[in-house]
Amino acid sequence: MTADPRTGAGPVADLTDDDVVIVEVGPRDGLQNESSHVPTERKIAFIEALADAGHRRIEATAFVSPKVIPQLADADAVAAHLPVRDGLRFTALVPNAQGMERARRTGIQEWAVFTAASETFNQKNINCSIDESFSRFVDVIAGARADGIRVRGYCSTSIHCPYEGRVPTSATVDVVRRLLEAGCNEVSLGETIGKGTPGQVHELCSALASEGLLSACAVHFHDTYGMGAANALAAYDEGVRIFDASAGGLGGCPYAPGAAGNTATEDLLFMFNGMGVKAGVDLDKQVAASRLIEHVLKRPMPSNAYRALEARGKKRRPNLEMS
Repeated sequence: MTADPRTGAGPVADLTDDDVVIVEVGPRDGLQNESSHVPTERKIAFIEALADAGHRRIEATAFVSPKVIPQLADADAVAAHLPVRDGLRFTALVPNAQGMERARRTGIQEWAVFTAASETFNQKNINCSIDESFSRFVDVIAGARADGIRVRGYCSTSIHCPYEGRVPTSATVDVVRRLLEAGCNEVSLGETIGKGTPGQVHELCSALASEGLLSACAVHFHDTYGMGAANALAAYDEGVRIFDASAGGLGGCPYAPGAAGNTATEDLLFMFNGMGVKAGVDLDKQVAASRLIEHVLKRPMPSNAYRALEARGKKRRPNLEMS
């Protein structure tokens, strides 16, 4: 897999000695959908535990209006206390000029902008059309490029929309192309309602590859129908090497009724470890990080691998070669 020539350093640059990279999105995409308040110091402890597990890319917070997402009202405080590790990069959502000024004061190494492949979801999510969403964040991308900051683009509803149904593959390809041409270094393909299947993932990845776009793409699956890990494997088989995942399976989407949490980091690690694919993250320490936030939220984590490992009381990584 190589970087897209139009965007320079693509996701392949993050691989180093590992076979895949997991972008841990629990602190932002996971916690923003929680009804209970998580104190700032607990969020920071959670992020530190994820960094200790070996993550090199963590989505930490979002510089959005506290009225829109009150769970992330402490974005500035969280960003000011992020741990420093060699090779560790933090991402934050930066939707507009106001968010850009806040992000600039923090030293966050990567900004993220977002849109969708379906018009109705975009209207429900951010109250504008796809074209209008691009006009909103064009200055953010320009500001990031001027400051030497990487930009990540999110393309929600890349396969299914909760309002329009199956999204045409051509629509997703078009949005991905536009995000890269606008200056994004990488585009994360969000399967927002978790209804996608491996066959549909193969179809989308194949279409993106035929246009020379897949090498700059990550995937972001939800596990509503239990397809998260299966879809990740399908994307891996197509050549994708960057996978968004959330500790314990935290997450969801307030604008996608019935959507479950993100694909759990533990589930992907368990799968990749069993395949002999290196992700650079210690599974036991990942479980410990999820246990920490589970105690704060006071509810069970949905991740299958997390629950199994906790039930077995494992202190060391399980022997995946045993039947």
